[in-house]
Amino acid sequence: MSKIVLLNKPFRVLSQFREHENKITLAKYIRDKSLRVAGRLDFDSEGLLLLSNDGKLIQKITHPNFKLPKTYQVQVEGEITDDALEQLSRGVQLKDGLTLPSRAHRIDEPSQLWPRTPPVRF
Repeated sequence: MSKIVLLNKPFRVLSQFREHENKITLAKYIRDKSLRVAGRLDFDSEGLLLLSNDGKLIQKITHPNFKLPKTYQVQVEGEITDDALEQLSRGVQLKDGLTLPSRAHRIDEPSQLWPRTPPVRF
């Protein structure tokens, strides 16, 4: 039977189990070595990660060939500009290539947000 774990990754934790540059990793929170991460969040991001021991499920979620849509709510410093939203809709150049175009829009701050340490500045 497949295992699925949902983890609210804390701020300043790497989305991996291997040690890297003396940074805290998921190994501090997850002891089950059979689990793998479906996707990643940046070190300075926090939010939901899905982990599973089902390699086919992980591949279906993460591999671009499956074109599985994903939804993110992102809190940014300050107010996001119309130009930034437009850039997201065209794709963003990253180190490993251009992202696919996305649908992006402003939302009101969700009421269920937890306190952040350090707080996001506005």
